[in-house]
Amino acid sequence: MLAIDLTGKRALVAGVGDERGLGFGIAKALAEAGATVAVATWPPLIKMFKLMLARPSSEALLTLRDGKRLGFSAIYPFDAEFDRLDAVPAEIREHRRYKDMGDFTVSGLAAAVAADGGVDLVVHSLANGAEVTKPLLETSRAGYLGAVSVSAYSNVSLVQHLGPLMRPGGSFVCLSYLAGQRVVPQYGGGMSSAKAALESDARVLAYEAGRKWGHRVNVISPGPYRSRAAEAIGPIDQMIAYAARTSPLPEAITAEEVGVTAAFLSSPLASGITGTVVYVDKGYSAMGLGGTTSG
Repeated sequence: MLAIDLTGKRALVAGVGDERGLGFGIAKALAEAGATVAVATWPPLIKMFKLMLARPSSEALLTLRDGKRLGFSAIYPFDAEFDRLDAVPAEIREHRRYKDMGDFTVSGLAAAVAADGGVDLVVHSLANGAEVTKPLLETSRAGYLGAVSVSAYSNVSLVQHLGPLMRPGGSFVCLSYLAGQRVVPQYGGGMSSAKAALESDARVLAYEAGRKWGHRVNVISPGPYRSRAAEAIGPIDQMIAYAARTSPLPEAITAEEVGVTAAFLSSPLASGITGTVVYVDKGYSAMGLGGTTSG
């Protein structure tokens, strides 16, 4: 049988902070395909994330298909807003949730990954926009640039810093959203612009990283999903229900579906795929008018 086999591969999923996010589903899928998985987590969430992993009630969630327990080779502190520690404001460096974390910047993450033996597969599963609930007309310059910095440029920076650490044939995958291509009124604060930039950058990075190192760069665009981060947008349940009513397959997406897609794109089975946006949305992105009947 043809199977996704990531045995012997080292994977890093940046942006895993709880069990409900798509990043966690991706990390689990990569582990089930045989990869050794590390995660990078926003410093304020690390303590809670580790407590969740240690809870007896999490055992079912952490059990893989073969019965083994999901474990991470490392949980790195990571704030995608900063490339170097000397660029971090003193009030953040000295904050109680940061001061004992070491170098939590992109360059610090790269150094830690290099010290641990490098990486073959990287997934960028993070985004943040401080003004995401504001319409674009009400978004400040700082809010807009902050959304693009954390949600889009951070992927460029990860490829810059981690690309040289990968063996030829490495894979980068990032997560977008349809708001980068279509209007989603609730997705404000510059986040739609950030996702458009993320997708555009991925195409350019696919060319540059492919020619320079032989790595691939792809994008997954999932349909609306009820993660903790998505709840900050507002009416996420309405968005999910609308997408389900409209889609050719009238049901909500799952983290497992996004996870196995990431595992496929990271695997040798996808060796000919780069610079591509893959929609995992039950066909929602293909629709021009919502359908309510079958046949």
